[in-house]
Amino acid sequence: MVDNVNPKSFDPAEWITQAEAARLRQVSRQAIHRLIERGKLSTLEVAGNRLVKRSDVEAFEPEAPGRPSKGGDVG
Repeated sequence: MVDNVNPKSFDPAEWITQAEAARLRQVSRQAIHRLIERGKLSTLEVAGNRLVKRSDVEAFEPEAPGRPSKGGDVG
């Protein structure tokens, strides 16, 4: 989450709605919400609306699905 944004350096084009983020990544709004809740995306609340940082959405790389391996040999 972003706590303090300097108004002089604030770029409104850098912040998008969760719906826009979902369209950009071609996922559901719920998927974006889950990423926010897990702390994977920076957010900014403006007038009661939670915005997402566009560069975070574009740079996000999903983790491999499934349970993490224990690092041992398989077999």
